[in-house]
Amino acid sequence: MKREAMLMENAPHKEITYKIIGATMAVHNDLGPGHREEVYQRALAIKLLEAGLSFQEQLPIEICNENGGAVGLYNPDYIVEEKVITEIKAHSHPLTNDDLAQVIDYFAGPECQVALLFNFGRPRLEFKRLFPPKKIKEHRRKKWGNLSTDRTTDKRMA
Repeated sequence: MKREAMLMENAPHKEITYKIIGATMAVHNDLGPGHREEVYQRALAIKLLEAGLSFQEQLPIEICNENGGAVGLYNPDYIVEEKVITEIKAHSHPLTNDDLAQVIDYFAGPECQVALLFNFGRPRLEFKRLFPPKKIKEHRRKKWGNLSTDRTTDKRMA
């Protein structure tokens, strides 16, 4: 069995993600592409409730530095059933690595084991199922380097 198929078979919260994906497909089938993100957010909220799912909208995720000091907030579109991060886009272009990185960053907050990223702006609904890196702090260090020791060169711009 391929690794991807094994991951999907063992994916956390399959029942919840299945309902979320169904709700987003219903919204996309109803509205089609071309609307602003807020329109899809409101329509998806209605569909999630109809599907019997509870969710928190724009729940602030506090980001702390290595000393525990708050340095910022992230606001994913939804945390569904306190288990699944759900982010919505309405791009006319395909999802980008920056979109994926944004959702991966959300794993630094709540103890969610899966995230869904949707793009309603395409003729066909685009979505990705994402899982947190095994060690989120190491993932961040690998991505950004040690920012505290190298202040003269902004490696993020390279």
